[in-house]
Amino acid sequence: MKACAGWRPFLLCFPLIFILPHLFSSVLELHQNQAVRDAPNENSKKFDVLDSSVGDDAPKKTTTKFDHLVLGPAAGEGLSNRLQCQGVKALNKTHFSNSPHASGVVFVTVFTIYNNTPDTPMNSRLSNLVTVGNASYSKPERSMAILNVFINFIKVRMPHSNVIILTDPESDLSMHQNQVTVLPIRGEYSRDKLMLQRIRSYITFLEIKLEKLSQEKGRITHFIFTDSDIAVIDDLGQIFDKYQDFHLALTNKDQPLNSGFIAVRGTHDGILRAKIFLEKVLEAYSSRYMKASRMLGDQLALFWVVKSDASFDAKRFSKAQAFTKEIGGASVLFLPCATYNWTPPEGAGQFHGMPLDVKVVHFKGSRKRLMLEAWNYFSSFTDISDMLCLILRSGRTKYDF
Repeated sequence: MKACAGWRPFLLCFPLIFILPHLFSSVLELHQNQAVRDAPNENSKKFDVLDSSVGDDAPKKTTTKFDHLVLGPAAGEGLSNRLQCQGVKALNKTHFSNSPHASGVVFVTVFTIYNNTPDTPMNSRLSNLVTVGNASYSKPERSMAILNVFINFIKVRMPHSNVIILTDPESDLSMHQNQVTVLPIRGEYSRDKLMLQRIRSYITFLEIKLEKLSQEKGRITHFIFTDSDIAVIDDLGQIFDKYQDFHLALTNKDQPLNSGFIAVRGTHDGILRAKIFLEKVLEAYSSRYMKASRMLGDQLALFWVVKSDASFDAKRFSKAQAFTKEIGGASVLFLPCATYNWTPPEGAGQFHGMPLDVKVVHFKGSRKRLMLEAWNYFSSFTDISDMLCLILRSGRTKYDF
């Protein structure tokens, strides 16, 4: 007290009156944040928990990418046709198909590995390691982990389906799993051309199937082309029974169309017309959208082919309902993204939560960690609906990969 006695010392100590409260406030806030992070949930796993009173359309205040799950509010609360969650426990159940699809369904995805070069410093490789659960992954290893989880979900939900991986012949990719085939297709698989090459690989694959189909006669096999960062939640073979009159199916969330899910009927006519349709997409991509070749180019090209049709009606694309449209000689089925291509970011906004009939979850962007975490959770607790609550509450956040 004597140190601040008198006017001159008082002038020196006066700023502390304003500084000290801020210091105490910062220390208190630090302890509160640490307490939240250290608090275990019902299943003894550690998550960050955001204030559940924040609304669906609340602005994002941070761009930080997290290396652990962050639980936020579950969008769609109070809506009868949306998943309801208490913590990561589902209060209602999603609707699943009762019986497996009779005809064969094959999933097709394009995947390649970008290996570290031999001269990459060891400390650089170690700095790129990420840990999910009890496992640590380098960049190539985390890509393989995502591919394996993609296959695992298919094996659980559609155990009779096969998976075909289209890849660069130069890629060091080998799979030792039942019902999984690696099919090398030559092309340009560099990162900036991968989306363009994906369309080319699909066309080549359909050409191969057309040739084999003319030589073989037997049970029809349908094809579903997807990204490898999706989780199949329900039997997708029902699409081909429920909707009888389509050659290929796309998922629609206004515009542009999403290319992460394309279903092709396995008849000669279906494969042929799907191939011709994708050739038009490739031509539009190559001539109009090469500046967007690394991202969105394929989606923009898809939409250009669709909207160029004389009978295009934009109003139909604004509704979350399935409909069929004749486009360039192909019967195209448009399926709602909210059911067949549900994504965590849109789940909190445009989709208003998670529909009870969700069939595909797409972990696009910085949600690959969430895909691995979701599989680990399902492997431990084997409840799909509870796992979907984990995804719904964690999907607003961007993660480190």
